[in-house]
Amino acid sequence: MDIQLRDMVSADLFKVADLERRLFSDPWSIDSFRGALRSQNQVFLVCDDDGTIAGYCGMLMVPGEGQILNVAVDENYRRRGLATEMMNSMVDIGTTNEVFLYTLEVRESNAPALALYKSLGFVPTGRRKGYYKNPEEDAILMDLDLTDPNTLKRFGIED
Repeated sequence: MDIQLRDMVSADLFKVADLERRLFSDPWSIDSFRGALRSQNQVFLVCDDDGTIAGYCGMLMVPGEGQILNVAVDENYRRRGLATEMMNSMVDIGTTNEVFLYTLEVRESNAPALALYKSLGFVPTGRRKGYYKNPEEDAILMDLDLTDPNTLKRFGIED
């Protein structure tokens, strides 16, 4: 199996929206993804397994900051490092665009995602009460600050 990580294109919209509906209780609409593709400030990547969308990830960039919007991997493709590869690519893309602070929200019960983000250097910074619906649940806010000396030390980089 040779899974290709590439930019999302309009031909991927129905497959991405289908995966979104299968994985999330409050999914984005196909129009939301279509709008993201048109946006100059957003980037979406897909993991393409010979026409099957195995996963996708998105980020909204504003000067200096990147908000991770979606990270999704089909259940049949989990535990293969796809989410890690997508997240690392998002940080690479952001850094190329002078993004040094990355933020995201994650369900407090999503232990695999929390572990992934922590392994990538994200740290919990807050909580949004009742952020998620179906079921209602708090969001844990997490940041990766590439200007923080402690972050640099975690990655073995000294000032």
